[in-house]
Amino acid sequence: MTPFGERVRALREGKDVTLKQMAADLHISSAYLSALEHGKRGQPSPQLVRQICAYFGIIWDEAEDLERLAALSHPRVTVDTAGLSPKATELANRLAERIQELDDPTLDRLLGVLDEAAGGVSVARRRAGVRRR
Repeated sequence: MTPFGERVRALREGKDVTLKQMAADLHISSAYLSALEHGKRGQPSPQLVRQICAYFGIIWDEAEDLERLAALSHPRVTVDTAGLSPKATELANRLAERIQELDDPTLDRLLGVLDEAAGGVSVARRRAGVRRR
């Protein structure tokens, strides 16, 4: 599941809306919506994110947060370390090899290190209350 998929599912379940009903209301297939929620499809289009925001009455900061989560939710990531240090390349490769073995507390610690290196807690994660699965 992606951060965007997790958030959309939480919104949907919080309003007691079925996946099938939401898909019909948004004029998309339920298979596509399910694939987005489960991280089987890539990032949603900006138009779909806006539709989802309108559907749930999400505005301002919460809408921006959902847009950020969508941008962070591509299930197949490519990391280009060309021109970076050998340590950067090693880190990218080791993470790719072992990410499936990492539990939630370990992922939270790694995300915290990245957030700290970027100057603080990720705004999208803090505002949206996203938890890793």
